[in-house]
Amino acid sequence: MTQRELAHWARQPWTPIFGLLFSIMLLLVFGFLFGGAITVPGGGDYITFLLPGMLALSMMFGVESTATAMANDARKGITDRFRSMPIGSSSVALGRVGADMANSAVELFVLILGGLLIGWRISSDPPSVALAVVLLLWLRFAMLWIGIFVGLSFRGDGATMAVQVLVWPIGFLSTAIVSAETMPGWLGAIAAWNPLSATASAARELFGNPTGITSGPLADGAVWLALAWPLVLTAVFLPLSARAYRRLRA
Repeated sequence: MTQRELAHWARQPWTPIFGLLFSIMLLLVFGFLFGGAITVPGGGDYITFLLPGMLALSMMFGVESTATAMANDARKGITDRFRSMPIGSSSVALGRVGADMANSAVELFVLILGGLLIGWRISSDPPSVALAVVLLLWLRFAMLWIGIFVGLSFRGDGATMAVQVLVWPIGFLSTAIVSAETMPGWLGAIAAWNPLSATASAARELFGNPTGITSGPLADGAVWLALAWPLVLTAVFLPLSARAYRRLRA
């Protein structure tokens, strides 16, 4: 199943390429167009603050392609043909997850390289950097199960719309682009407890970058929250995805 998904991307590489270009565009827009007007609480360069947040945001944006692919397979009857074959019921979803994780690792590498080229710097030791990358991929793993559940539950264009409604507010109502301390108090509190904020803040801390945090739940426990939130999301949406798969009808 993983080879099938990777073969699709090899023949039609525009989906992952455009997804990567979109993340790079957001990075350049916020880093160089709006960045001069944004200050980081506690001090620090905005580009250095922004890069880990954009890495976390890119891990969330990939959910849309996952949901769309699962919805298209379900609508066209491809998933039903897989269900009639002597393969494990988890193979279809796990194959998609495997392909997406491989794509995510490549995307993360390219974005990190691009960040270094525009002036981002890492100020920590290799084990911390490795843990930051693991936490970013851990978030992507959890988000993929949300995408699979949505794709199996809302077939066709409804899956794409459902993911867009879900991803964009959650993505920007976080500390990925700006610090929660620059928001109104009630809004900052919501942003601070966003799972994306935990991963972004943990990545900044582990990369040795400015965190934009002077107080609150992310000040001391960002790494633990970045471990816990994806675990909770996976524990909820993996069983829901399995249930949605079993309830498919041709």
